Amino acid sequence: MATIEHFRNPEEFRRITSMIRTTLQTAFYGNNVIPVKTVSEAYSLARVSPGTLELTGMPIHCPEKQGLPEDANILLFNDGAVFGRCAAARRIIGEPGVDLKEYAAKMREAVYGTRFATLYHAETVIGLDEDFMVKAHLLIPEGHENILLSWMLNFQYFNDEYQARYRNSRELPEGDLYIFSDPDWQHKDHPLGLTFFDPENNCAALLGMRYFGEHKKGTLTLAWGAATRNGYASCHGGLKRYNLQDGKKYTVAVFGLSGSGKSTITHARHGDKFDVTILHDDAFIIDVDKKYSIALEPTYFDKTQDYPMNCPDNRYILTLQNNGAVYYEDGKLYPVTGDLRNGNGRAIKSRFWSPNRVDRIDEPINAIFWLMKDPTIPPVVKLDGAALGSAMGATLATKRTSAERLAPGVDPNALVVEPYANPFRTYPLQLDYSRFKKLIEEGVDCYILNTGTFMDKKVEPRHTLGIIEAIIGKTARFHPWHPFSDIGIMDIEGFDTSLDKPEYRREFIARFRDRLAFIASRETEKGGIDKLPDDALASLKAVLSKLEK
Repeated sequence: MATIEHFRNPEEFRRITSMIRTTLQTAFYGNNVIPVKTVSEAYSLARVSPGTLELTGMPIHCPEKQGLPEDANILLFNDGAVFGRCAAARRIIGEPGVDLKEYAAKMREAVYGTRFATLYHAETVIGLDEDFMVKAHLLIPEGHENILLSWMLNFQYFNDEYQARYRNSRELPEGDLYIFSDPDWQHKDHPLGLTFFDPENNCAALLGMRYFGEHKKGTLTLAWGAATRNGYASCHGGLKRYNLQDGKKYTVAVFGLSGSGKSTITHARHGDKFDVTILHDDAFIIDVDKKYSIALEPTYFDKTQDYPMNCPDNRYILTLQNNGAVYYEDGKLYPVTGDLRNGNGRAIKSRFWSPNRVDRIDEPINAIFWLMKDPTIPPVVKLDGAALGSAMGATLATKRTSAERLAPGVDPNALVVEPYANPFRTYPLQLDYSRFKKLIEEGVDCYILNTGTFMDKKVEPRHTLGIIEAIIGKTARFHPWHPFSDIGIMDIEGFDTSLDKPEYRREFIARFRDRLAFIASRETEKGGIDKLPDDALASLKAVLSKLEK
C-alpha cells in the first residue's frame, strides 16, 4: 500500500495525525455517510441531482472504458456568481496569522453543521504509477453530486486495475489525503469562503466553495506536498516528449500561469511535424535523482472558451461547468461553449483527448521552459547557470491587467510573481528552488518564453511554437545577449532586442528590480518560510550589475 489509511501502532498514529486531521477524518465515519464506490454510481447520483442538465446531444466517448454507463451523456452543472478559484480564501497551518485554536474550533463547527445532511464519501488515487500513488478521500453533502462526479473523474477512481496497482505500489510514510467539503457553509469571518489546509498531515476543509476547481487544486495541494516530502519536484505545468526520427527523444516541461499558453504548448501537434507523447498539461512530479516523471491525473480540466460548439475536441468532454445549453432542431440538448454565459467555463476532458498519452516518462527532461508575460523579456532567451535558471523560475512573472483595481501607490507596470507558476505550494520555496537547480545543474537546458507582448509587440503562438520547433529540431541559433555572458538570445524577425535603446534598458532594469525585490521580500514575508539561498539573489544581482555600469 502506498499511503496509510488504517493505523498499525501508536507510534504511527502519533506521526500521522493532528488536531485538525482528527476533527476532519472523524466526520468520514458518521452514520449519515454513504460510500460511493464507483464512478458509475456517482454519475447516476449526479444525473438526477437538482439543477443538472443532461446534454442529450453529447454522448460520452467510450463510456464503458471510463467506468460510466453505456448510455451516459455529458452532464452540465452551473454555479452562480462565482466561476473561479479564490486565492484570498486560503489559510494554511504554520503561516503567520493562522491561529490553530481559532481554526480548529471553526473546523469542529463546520463538521457539526453537516449533522443533519446526508454525506457522500468517495475515494480516488493521486499519482498514476506504482512509484507514487496516494489515496484521497472526499466527503461532500447531498446536493453536490456533480462535484463528486467531477472529482472522481478528474483523479483516478478505483477500478479493479487500480485497486491491484495501488496494492502493489511503493509504500510512502504518509497518511491518506482527507478533504472535507461543505459548499453551503457560511461564516461572517469568511465572506468569500475558506479553504483550510493542514498540509503536513494531509487534510483540508473546503468550505463555502461550489467551484469544482477548488476541489481539484485543493486535492493537488496536498498531493504535491506529499510528493515534495518524498524527494520529488512538484510541478504545476505540462510535460511532453518528442519522439524524433533518429530514434532519440527530447522531453520538455513547460511552466506558466493561467493564460500563458501552458496547455496549448503541451497539446500542440506542430502540424504533425513531430511524433509527440504527452504526460499531462497541469500536474506531474519529477524524481530529481532517477529523473523519471509521473502524471498525477488521468484527465484534463480545460477551459471551454477556445472550443466552439461544433469543435471536434468537445467529444472528449466528460462533465461541464459554467456553460450555457440550447436545444437544436433534432430535439437534443447541446452545450453553449465559448464563454458566452460567463468567463472561465470549464470541462473535464478524458485522457482520450491526447492520442499519445502516457502516465510515466522514464527519459530525463531535456529542457525547462518558464512561460512569462513580462514585456521586457524577448520571445525567447536561454539561461546558462543553474542558480540563474532556477531563480528566474522562482520569479516567474506576468503583467497586471487593466481590469484590476489597484491600491494607491501600486505601480501598474510592476510584475506579478508566482514562483514556478504554482500558487498551491504549502512547503518552503527553497525546496522547489533547490530541486529545479539540481535538474539544471545535471544537464537540463533552461529557457524563458515570453508568450505575451515584447515592448508592445505581440508574441504570437506561431512565434512561440516556431521557437520550440527550432530548439527540438536543433536549428535554433543562440548567441550571447549583450552585455550578458550567461543569457543567450535567438534572433526573431520583427523583434528588436537591443538593450542599447534607453527606454527599453530602463524598463528591463525596472522589471529586474521587481524580481530582486520579490526574492529579498521572502526573507520576512510569511515569517521567512520562503527565504531562498543567497545564490538566488546573487545570480539576479549579477545580471543587473551588467546593465547598471
